[in-house]
Amino acid sequence: MKVSTRGEYALRALIILGQRPNTVVPIAEIAEKTLVPVNYLEQILLQLKNLGYVKSKRGIRGGYTLRKSPELIVIGEVIRQLEGPLAPMGCVSITAYDPCSLEEGCLLKPLWTLIRDTVAYLLDHSTLEDLLSGRLPSIKEDAGIK
Repeated sequence: MKVSTRGEYALRALIILGQRPNTVVPIAEIAEKTLVPVNYLEQILLQLKNLGYVKSKRGIRGGYTLRKSPELIVIGEVIRQLEGPLAPMGCVSITAYDPCSLEEGCLLKPLWTLIRDTVAYLLDHSTLEDLLSGRLPSIKEDAGIK
């Protein structure tokens, strides 16, 4: 799994909007705080709007605000909708399975599966509220790792 700039910038924009709840934030301010060019940010925010994460207001006092509360925005869902499957290899993807020629007896498949499951667990148990508050899940605690 590789998160593109689109995915990263979308999360940055959601964070800015989450820091200003119930406030319409102008796109120029979001661009300045996220260091994303306005033209590219417009495309990203339109996609987030179409996915139901943000809403927009037109006019002189226009901009964007969150449509959902931060605790309802699951980072794993956002990333999957913007980037596609989380699996590092197609042979372990749940949503976009692509068999490889070494399927039988492949000794790497368990590793790729573990990576997929770990990444999915962390992203699916992280919300925008967790990012805003700095309370991210710990795989170490959940797996009993010291």
